[in-house]
Amino acid sequence: MEEKIKVFLVEDEYVVREGIKNKIDWESNGYEFVGEAGDGELAFPMIEKHRPDIVITDIKMPFMDGLELSRLIKKEFPWMEIIILSGYAEFDYAKEAISIGVAHYLTKPINSDELLSQIDSLKERIAEKKQERSLREKYMAEMAENSMEEQRKLFRHMVLGDLSLSGIIELARELGIDISAGQYNILLFQVISGHHLQTEYSGSVVSIYEQMEEIAKNENALVFDRSIEGKAIVFKGDSPEDTDERLGRVISGLEELLADYEHVKYHGGAGKSVSRITELPECYRQASQAYAHRFFTSRSGIRIYAPAEHTAAETFSLSSVDPSKISRGRIVEFLRTGQKDEIEFFVDEFFDGFGDGALDSAMFRQYLATEYYFAVSSFVEEIGADRSGINAFDIAAGDIKDKMSTRDYFIKITSGAMDIRDAGAGNRYRSVIDEVRRYIDENYSDEELSLNKLASHVNFSPNHLSAVFSAQTGMTFIKYLTDYRMNKAKELLRCTSKRGTDISYEVGYKDPHYFSYLFKRTQGVTPTQYRNRQGGE
Repeated sequence: MEEKIKVFLVEDEYVVREGIKNKIDWESNGYEFVGEAGDGELAFPMIEKHRPDIVITDIKMPFMDGLELSRLIKKEFPWMEIIILSGYAEFDYAKEAISIGVAHYLTKPINSDELLSQIDSLKERIAEKKQERSLREKYMAEMAENSMEEQRKLFRHMVLGDLSLSGIIELARELGIDISAGQYNILLFQVISGHHLQTEYSGSVVSIYEQMEEIAKNENALVFDRSIEGKAIVFKGDSPEDTDERLGRVISGLEELLADYEHVKYHGGAGKSVSRITELPECYRQASQAYAHRFFTSRSGIRIYAPAEHTAAETFSLSSVDPSKISRGRIVEFLRTGQKDEIEFFVDEFFDGFGDGALDSAMFRQYLATEYYFAVSSFVEEIGADRSGINAFDIAAGDIKDKMSTRDYFIKITSGAMDIRDAGAGNRYRSVIDEVRRYIDENYSDEELSLNKLASHVNFSPNHLSAVFSAQTGMTFIKYLTDYRMNKAKELLRCTSKRGTDISYEVGYKDPHYFSYLFKRTQGVTPTQYRNRQGGE
């Protein structure tokens, strides 16, 4: 059943308004009369609610006249068609109405047949605009993965400080993100429902993240996806107190939400608020330090960064050390699931479990380094790597001469082990991406082909597959699939006489209008223009 065109009427004279509303048989002419108002001020919120296709408005009304209302409508809903009714034939009124983008400027009195004729003249234009809007919305939904990747890049620039302030502001503006504030803070957050995060695709986790975004957005916070590393929430406030209050409310909301999910674990880390975007790297460092505490506890929780306070001891005894703080299991767990940019935070958190006096002891540094070395060795063997790869990590006297050199040694050996891990993972990922490409090659004509479907096929979570695919190919999955389909379409346009509709179906688009829209959007010409150009070459 064809959707009716919706009409809204704004007229301050009750008799005129009733005449227009009642003298036209809206329904039998294919229209739906969705509402009326006596002035622009009353009308606008009703227009926001009903989203009519056509607004008929008087030009002279109290509170907000027709021209002001038209300007507001065209700013917020540029696709709406406007018909102005006026008792004034002055050229200036008509000229201003045209500049606003009004479809028709009609002088009173006008009978119902004349008005209906003018409304009918807009039908085709409205249908075209509706289709264009529908195609654009479908395109934006399909390209959401590209947008998410651009948002990840913005967050990385914000917290790494590798882009100028003006560059960050411009990138945020292009993405439609408002990053202006008087104060900032960062919360890193992750939900885990399963030991092997890369293969876990839990409906509970998806639901939690969706609800988390709502909680954060209620505090005017920005949520950034970090792929398999969870989410980052950037808080914006007017003052340190305001920002801290927003952070506190989100943490309380998350803890209340997660109380209903006993089977999942969660971890978070927040920094201390800063007053400048250029200070966000320090805030991120603090949040990462607090977030790294997850490797040293079996309990879920969100931790706010606090500098460690130790009192140096004049003497040191091994009996004062808690053996659980030197757990090889925690080191191995970090090597399994941690990221290279977290190494320094992990090592610092590892050291904070002792005291400055402990690391002043040469005997303790030797003991600690030995334990760490064997933990790394067992991990490298566990993943099936050549044990000779850890020979470079052997402890030399100069490696642990003081606290800082010991820290550097721990960072070096951890980084080396992760290089071995990632090299092995890279080989495995290449085979996964090869399988993804093969699957696309065999199924690109399937309209239902999606990131979720492919992720299920290769036993990855969609987020993880998206991250791996981008890292291995240099483009998002949806861009790769779109480019693949467009190249197939161009091949068919060049080498066959098939109709555009048939080609659309053959490359995976059951809606020929959308195929044509997408082809022009990505190739700069319509399918017909492309074929004609090829024929003329």
